[in-house]
Amino acid sequence: MNQLPDIVRDFERVSSDLVRQASAFQPAILADVAGRRGALHGRIRALRHRMKLAGSALTVEVRPGDNLMIHAAIALAKPGDVLVIDGKGDQSAALMGTIMMTACRQLGIAGVVIDGAVRDSAEIDVMDFPVFSVGTNPNGPTKLAPGRIGHTVSVGGVAVRSGDLIVGDADGVVVVEREKVEAFIRAAKLKVEEEAARVEAIARGDTTAKWLVASLRKAGVLKEHETL
Repeated sequence: MNQLPDIVRDFERVSSDLVRQASAFQPAILADVAGRRGALHGRIRALRHRMKLAGSALTVEVRPGDNLMIHAAIALAKPGDVLVIDGKGDQSAALMGTIMMTACRQLGIAGVVIDGAVRDSAEIDVMDFPVFSVGTNPNGPTKLAPGRIGHTVSVGGVAVRSGDLIVGDADGVVVVEREKVEAFIRAAKLKVEEEAARVEAIARGDTTAKWLVASLRKAGVLKEHETL
């Protein structure tokens, strides 16, 4: 049986046009049309509230506290990629800081999503480079341990493959399988239209949730002929 190499260089990415279209939608909308799937655990959040990102994932798996493979991934990344790093949720040392983030921005990398810690947050704030992490730590990492690039990883409780769509904002990050991006964009457009119509109706005074009584009856909270 042929095994994949530790570094997988070739994979299909979401087209730049689809990334552009998807970036118009909140991760919340994309998660809804995906059946409330694909959202990373809330521990992974924007380093600064205003930060947003959208792009194709380039996955990286590292040992806790070691960033050797992240350096390799930066060297291999293409413009528009989002580094998605399985740092095992470790916060004992930062895996990236100003120097690496500056290199990412210079290379056209769209942002970083890391299940681990970063540092130099004030400088990254000034740089305005999109970073989503579990927090910060001033400790630096080692550069010794092997890892993998381009393999499926688990980040924030969600499986991510290289080439999957990554979209993030102040609410968090959502992952969309690359094969489903076009269909989800169509569904997201309809969802936005429906929500806009509902908000408009509420503004006119129609605040009643039409589905609520039926759902309460189904849940056994209200009896069959009972109402609020």
